[in-house]
Amino acid sequence: MTMKGYTTKQHAVPVKRYCRTMQLKPDDVLIREYIRRHSEGEAWPEILDGIREVGILEMEIYLLGNRLFMIVETPTDFDWDTAMARLATLPRQQEWEDYMALFQDCRQGDTAEDKWQMMERIFYLYE
Repeated sequence: MTMKGYTTKQHAVPVKRYCRTMQLKPDDVLIREYIRRHSEGEAWPEILDGIREVGILEMEIYLLGNRLFMIVETPTDFDWDTAMARLATLPRQQEWEDYMALFQDCRQGDTAEDKWQMMERIFYLYE
């Protein structure tokens, strides 16, 4: 774990951010394997391509214990519902969701939209 912070990618367009959360099964072996399967070179290329294809500019997932926190950055004109409906139809997407369900506290057959819960922003450093 780093205490130096994480750099963020700069985009050529204004962006908006979505924050989502999900629980993994509370099993250290499964959690380590979940991390490995999301590492560079392990995530399926079709899934990464699909994320970009629906208009997502950046996606990060953070972990604390068995709690996941995801940050998604998109252009300001991005429509979440339309993009997620499209993502669910892309090649191998449901196969990936079923594959990841082995580690996640969810039901088999759930889509990404079913699994990840949208978080509400309750504070930001007001100007």
